[in-house]
Amino acid sequence: MSKKGKLLIVDDNTNILSAVKMLTENYFEKVITLDSPKSLISTIQTESPDVILLDMNFHAGINTGNEGIFWLNEVNNKFPKIKVVLFTAYADIDLAVRAMKDGAYDFIVKPWNNEKLIETLQNAYNEGREKKKPSKPNDTANESQMFWGNSPKMLRIKNIVERVSATDANIMITGENGTGKEVLAREIHRLSSRRNNEMISLDMGAIPETLFESELFGHKKGAFTDAHSDRMGKMEAANNSTLFMDEIGNMPLHLQAKLLTALQNRNITRLGTNNPINIDIRLITATNRNLFEMAEKAEFRQDLLFRINTIHINIPPLRNRKEDIIPLAEMFLKRYSEKYKKDNVIISAAAEEKMLSHRWDGNIRELQHTIEKAVIMCDDNVINPEHLGLYQSVSSSSSSDNGSTLEDVERRTIAEAINSNNGNLSLVAQKLGITRQTLYNKIKRYGL
Repeated sequence: MSKKGKLLIVDDNTNILSAVKMLTENYFEKVITLDSPKSLISTIQTESPDVILLDMNFHAGINTGNEGIFWLNEVNNKFPKIKVVLFTAYADIDLAVRAMKDGAYDFIVKPWNNEKLIETLQNAYNEGREKKKPSKPNDTANESQMFWGNSPKMLRIKNIVERVSATDANIMITGENGTGKEVLAREIHRLSSRRNNEMISLDMGAIPETLFESELFGHKKGAFTDAHSDRMGKMEAANNSTLFMDEIGNMPLHLQAKLLTALQNRNITRLGTNNPINIDIRLITATNRNLFEMAEKAEFRQDLLFRINTIHINIPPLRNRKEDIIPLAEMFLKRYSEKYKKDNVIISAAAEEKMLSHRWDGNIRELQHTIEKAVIMCDDNVINPEHLGLYQSVSSSSSSDNGSTLEDVERRTIAEAINSNNGNLSLVAQKLGITRQTLYNKIKRYGL
């Protein structure tokens, strides 16, 4: 993995500084940390970072976010080419809306998801280059990250993917959380004629409504109050490539018309301009919701559903492809044994039996987290059942309740998991096999 660019992290929490520095050093040539913004400007002058990860609050008991916005404006005024990503608490997402208008590239919610953090920082670095050039094919880009397994359902999906990847047909991927929808989207992109350009990802469930148009279409400097710099939208960034829109079922109904218009006209207009920009994108969407039922209830536009649903691929849950559980576990075992420098780790027969009998409501993501934890915790390089720490999902019993919808079951599962883990949301997300951001979105959706 080649390291690129300099990253400056500014946060008054030394534990956060250490954790993020350890994580990002594998991706950036140099990572600099500051526990106070007082020397931020002088550090920028001496170090010339490409990206800054900036906390929004620096004094105990003060959570207005005004400090972060002040320093954001200082950086934008003095060093307009540097991309700033803000660190904010989940409760302060509204502040991030103002920060985006003030010129922040993006924001990361604490507690953060490692993959999302790295992806955002790397995207900020890439966009900060003078001109975004198509990435050249390399060994890593050409390697498949997709595990197909041997189940008949997955082999049928593989056949479909091999047929449609070479086309520009829009694809809708459905399936439960953790089944690998984004991994499949990346595999389709890898096999397509657009593979030499980076696939652009957008999580629709994480975008505040007030930022939707700016995030998707971009804006010009001065388009709205405190819009201090131009911003390229995701659809423009995905020109000649693939745009992956995750959690599209969470998009508010009144905003779906604007997406439909852009797809039909094959052009977008940045906020603050009247100049249409032609785009050539291949659209892949994903959701864990039933858009067909939502369309019947007028909760999702039927014309948009027709537009995004040229090809529909439904990924089966892991419990319906049990023959793939152990091979997947072995794949993750190899990955995390190398990461944590543990040689010759094996899974005991008893642990395999435990995994085969588990329901895996969190699907592949839950299995992945389980194996990572087991590699860390195991003694004598043997993973036994107690190292798995498998969580007995309440949905296995709740799902048999008469008259319960999937959303009812999911709501009860999350509520009981929160209660049983004393409100520790990081632990709840881990045990349910979902990301913390997804957990927060669901808590908000269900009013928990």
